Amino acid sequence: GLLYRCHAMNKQPDTLGFLIGDVQRLMRRQFQQQLEGSCLTLAQARALVHIARREGIRQVELADGLDIQPITLARQLDQLAENGLVERRSDPGDRRAYQLYLTEAATPYLAMIKQASDLVHQRAIGELGEEATDALCHSLKRLRANLSHP
Repeated sequence: GLLYRCHAMNKQPDTLGFLIGDVQRLMRRQFQQQLEGSCLTLAQARALVHIARREGIRQVELADGLDIQPITLARQLDQLAENGLVERRSDPGDRRAYQLYLTEAATPYLAMIKQASDLVHQRAIGELGEEATDALCHSLKRLRANLSHP
């Protein structure tokens, strides 16, 4: 039905999942191009932003939020810590766990990430207009909420 398919001129209509996946892949590619020349990878940039949103987050929670394996995240965090952008602190509630915090050195990197993100969003939105963009964001938030609860 109309809920699942977006009809086009071709015989094989794009499904909602296909369109969302395609847009995400293309936005990530554009974002990665914006990061070229910096010492950050896309994965490291994503980790920094998530930590900035929830300073003190535990490594295991961050891995879950990024939908990656804890060992993969640990390698990314090692690199970020070596570059002086992130520090691990022992979790007072669980000595086996670490909480993650940004250092002051991360501030210009977050600004660069925001600038790159803004450029990608502007390009993606194009001539869509504020009302259509707001409606799209509202719809995507609704989809996320629908899928977040069993």
